[in-house]
Parts: sequence; C-alpha cells; structure tokens
Amino acid sequence: MKRFLPILLFVLLSAAVCWAGDEPPTPLSNKAAIDLVQDHANYLWTLVAAALVFFMQAGFAMVESGFTRAKNAVNILMKNLMDFSLGTLAFWAVGFGLMFGVSATGWFGTSGFFLSGFTGEGTEWVLAFWMFQVVFCATAATIVSGAMAERTKFVGYLCYSAILSAIIYPIFGSWAWGSLLDGSGWLEGMGFIDFAGSTVVHSVGGWAALAGAMVLGPRIGKYTKDGRIRPILGHNMPLAALGVFILWLGWFGFNPGSTTTADKSIAMIFVNTNLAAAAGAVAALFTSWFKFGKPEVGMSLNGALAGLVGITAGCANVSPTSSILIGAVAGVLVVFSVMFFDKIKIDDPVGAISVHGVCGAWGTLGAGLFDMGGFSLSVVGVQLVGIGAAFLWTFPAAYLMFKLIDMTVGLRVSPEEELEGLDMVEHGGTAYPDFEVSSYTTSPGFGGGGKGDGRREPASAPVPEMGS
Repeated sequence: MKRFLPILLFVLLSAAVCWAGDEPPTPLSNKAAIDLVQDHANYLWTLVAAALVFFMQAGFAMVESGFTRAKNAVNILMKNLMDFSLGTLAFWAVGFGLMFGVSATGWFGTSGFFLSGFTGEGTEWVLAFWMFQVVFCATAATIVSGAMAERTKFVGYLCYSAILSAIIYPIFGSWAWGSLLDGSGWLEGMGFIDFAGSTVVHSVGGWAALAGAMVLGPRIGKYTKDGRIRPILGHNMPLAALGVFILWLGWFGFNPGSTTTADKSIAMIFVNTNLAAAAGAVAALFTSWFKFGKPEVGMSLNGALAGLVGITAGCANVSPTSSILIGAVAGVLVVFSVMFFDKIKIDDPVGAISVHGVCGAWGTLGAGLFDMGGFSLSVVGVQLVGIGAAFLWTFPAAYLMFKLIDMTVGLRVSPEEELEGLDMVEHGGTAYPDFEVSSYTTSPGFGGGGKGDGRREPASAPVPEMGS
C-alpha cells in the first residue's frame, strides 16, 4: 500500500495544477457549454427521427403487398423502393427549394435548389433538416402506391413519383411550413396548425391517391355488372399486420421528431400519438364488428393508421384525452369512408384515400377544435381554409398529372397484363416462385390456389379490403 501512496499523491497534484491552469467557469461559459450540448442533441434527435420515418417505407411496403394479391407483390415492393429513391433525387433537385427556399410571395420558394447556396455556419443544420424533410416527402409519395395498386404501369408510376416529389407536395408544403427554414407560407401566416403533417403530408398524399384511382378506374372484376362489390382479398394478412406495427413505430419519429429539438416536449407528443393510434384501432374494431358481424382485421389495422394520421396535426397542441377522441373518431370515420368510396365505384385496394386523405382532413380540423389554447372559431376557420386549400391544389394538379401521363407513356396496363399479374409482366419474376400464385381465374382469397373460375360470388356479405 505504501508503494501506491506516492503515485496517488502525484496524480492528485497533477490534477490540481491542471485545474489551477484553467480559467474558472463563468455564467457565460457555462451557457455556451450547455447550448453546445443542446445543439448536438437536437441534431442527433432529428436524424434518429428521420431514420424512424424512413423505416416507415418498409411498413408501407408490407401493408400494401399484404393487402394485395400475390401476383403483384414484387410490383408493390418496386414502387415503394423507387418512389423513395427517385423522390429523394427530385426533392433534392427541385422540391426542397420550392418548399423551403426564400419566398417573397408566400406561395413557393425560389432558392436552395440542388441544396445550393448553403455555406458557412449553419450548413450542417440545413443538411440535417433536409434529411428529415425528404423522408416526409417520400411518405406523401408512397401513400398513392396502395390506391393505384395492381393495375398501374411501372413507367407511369415513376413519372408520378418524380412530379409529386418535385412540385405538388413541396408547393403546398411551402404554404404551411415554409418558415421552418428560409420561406414564408401564406397559410402559416394565417395561423394554420399542422404540426407534423395530417394535411401537408397525409391529405396531400390521399387526394393525389384519389385522383390516381379515378383516372385509372377499378380493377377488373371489382364491381359486378349489377353494381355489387366483389371483394378482391389480399394474400398475406400477417405481412399487412407487420407493416402496421412498423408504421406505428415509425410514427414515433414522425410526430415527436417534428420538434427537431431534443427536449421534454416530445414526451406528450409520444403519448398523444400512441393514445390516438390505440383509440383508432379499438373504434374501428367495434364499428366493423357492428357493421359486418365480425371483428374485421383489415378495418382494425386501418383504424390504427387512421388514428395515427388523425393526431399528426395536433399532437403538440391537444391533451391526451383529446387525442383519444381524435383517434376514435378517425377509427369510426375510416370504416364508413372506405364503404363510401366502394359505393361510388372508386377502387382503392388498401383504403389509402380514407386513411390518409379523409382522416388527415379530420385530424387537421381536430387540431383546431381541441386546441389546448382554447376554442376559437377563427382558429377553426383557418383550419378549414387549410383543408380546403390542400384539396383544391392537390386533387386538380394530380388529376391533370395522371391524365398527361396516361396520354403519353400510359398509366394503366392492358387487361391481359392485369390478369396475369404485374410481377411477371413488369418485372419478369414473382415474389413466391415456389408456390402457385393466384390470378383472376382462381377463387378469391388470400393468394388463391384453388381452381374456381374466380367469378363466383362470395357466400357471405362482402368484407371491404383494407390497408394503409
């Protein structure tokens, strides 16, 4: 022990000398150190949240492929891969500048294209912010994939992904979120509340999906000549359920990440997000149980997504109790919305229009109705203006885009190609090469395999097919 005492004494004396050589801390130096730690924490949280939102692409891919037929699974995966990849490049080149560039009018940005013009101090934050925003753009683009599933030309889909990511989504985004960087949107100037994008992301994607489904028309055999709805069931419910759970997880980056700040405010946003999703799932469960006589799994899964979409606008400004109410209403609304679109012969294989378009609009209204700052008719009025502006911009622009694509490269595959399945026709392979894949000539079900003519009517009342 005596041998170690001189060594210990030397270490202590050295530390004392070093300490004495340092300048004593001051309130100013302490603040600078704290600010630096907070700044780094903000970067880290924003990029982690961006990674969670990126993982939602996997969720969308699983949900959409699970709720569609096996013969189109590869096509679904390719569309989800490419709308992110191509959309990333389009957003980098044009979209980010339109959305967050300097705006003299409040309608769209005019700088920051190709991520240019950002130099010196603060450039790193622009890069982190861009990464967080590009995954939001990808979410809006991929929403459309499900509504247009099983009948869309791949080349037409690529064209759509680029245009929506470069122009349609960023322009509306600039109206609501432009001031988050260098812009100044006219909607946010009015006090529009959409914290994480119930309207900016989800309704824009949903209304574009509506336009695409209308231009395409329904899948072959979806509606009978006498007007009845023929169910075309998905092939893999466990895959669809996995996709919903992945999306639920990703939403913890989507909503809390929109703070772009690592502070205690994210706690309530986490709680509100989870409560709304749970309430949406439960509400859709009981609504579908009442309507169809069975607790329908597809409706319940879509109910969870509807609750998540609904709370996205108001997650930071409503109470946990209000978030349950917003989510529950969304869960009920999605069931009746899906039934409505089927009734008017708009074929949406996964319920994307209802989940994202309709419930996104409801969530944006709910953010105004249940604002913790107090109820105000003027706030509700601004919310309605934002909801209306999103539809009046997105739907006509997307409808024109899809019409132009249809007249040029083509939007819908031929009837023969649709019956064979897009996997072989568009991509030269199948998702399940070791198994028989159902086609229109097999009995309807989860992947088929039977030898029926595929035109027999189901023995029970139609069960609406669901998905994100």
